[in-house]
Amino acid sequence: MMLVQSSRLLFSGLSPRGSRAKLTILIFHRVLAEADPMQGDEATAASFDWQMRLLAENANVLPLDEAVERLSTGTLPARAVAITFDDGYADNHDVALPILRRHGLHATFFIASGYLDGGWMFNDTVRESLRHAPNGELDLTDLELGLFTLKDTPLSRARAFGNIMRGLKYMEPERRADAADAIAERTGLPAGLGSPMMTSDQLLAMRRAGMGIGAHTVTHPILSRVTDRQARDEIGGSRERLEALLGERVSLFAYPNGKPGVDYTSTHTAMVREAGFSVAVSTSWGAAPRGASPYELPRFTPWDQSRARYLVRLARNTLQPFNTAPAMGH
Repeated sequence: MMLVQSSRLLFSGLSPRGSRAKLTILIFHRVLAEADPMQGDEATAASFDWQMRLLAENANVLPLDEAVERLSTGTLPARAVAITFDDGYADNHDVALPILRRHGLHATFFIASGYLDGGWMFNDTVRESLRHAPNGELDLTDLELGLFTLKDTPLSRARAFGNIMRGLKYMEPERRADAADAIAERTGLPAGLGSPMMTSDQLLAMRRAGMGIGAHTVTHPILSRVTDRQARDEIGGSRERLEALLGERVSLFAYPNGKPGVDYTSTHTAMVREAGFSVAVSTSWGAAPRGASPYELPRFTPWDQSRARYLVRLARNTLQPFNTAPAMGH
């Protein structure tokens, strides 16, 4: 208890209120009902529950849009935190939402709109293909992804997944999708697996529960790897689909993958602004100080499994150097 109290004081000192305040934005993707060795980095219901309890007791959690507005006006409270999720997985509704509501917390969910209602993201296709693949050699050299030996252990398959993803992630989107489909065919991915993504009804239920909804493109391309026209269509198309579904303005955006200068550039921040968004978030670490560009806000998630260390890492993240300049252009 004393360690937690000391950590809270450290967080308060490094993230004070008012004009010297900093905004910490947390990023999640999934909250699994149970641990999955193939998704070892994802939160589980149990870990997410204690993390949200810790935040409710030691931070001031605000809706992202409100937090960004208060950051700009110098009225942010001490230990200010906003919670965000990317992609639009069904477990955000089924597992994360009840925990958030139990602790009285708000989160913003950035949705890749093209995968609503039964879609599969390429990474999920590959993961489930490897999960169900027979033991033995998997030759993906013709796809420029390598040669793998799959054993009857989750760790073997998780390692193969990580290596494949490193080669697959930055492919041009159509080639990436074709490669994921080829892997599914070669491994015999069973037909009829349910989509891991949210339905439109689940998304509407999230909004009715008071959660924030933002756009995350249509098909989650790396914006720097597509043409400017494709990037504009992805950015604007996601907003149009979500606004039509929700019947309200969508003003928040998250860059896919989100590394400044690598996954998106100043060209894309300009597109996001021109599309009518007022806030955009990256995956650069750090906490946003007053004066930070609202179109390149950093995000971070502590990975520690003890409460005191979790709070200490939250506090230390506020010391991460933060560059408010826009990412370089093409």
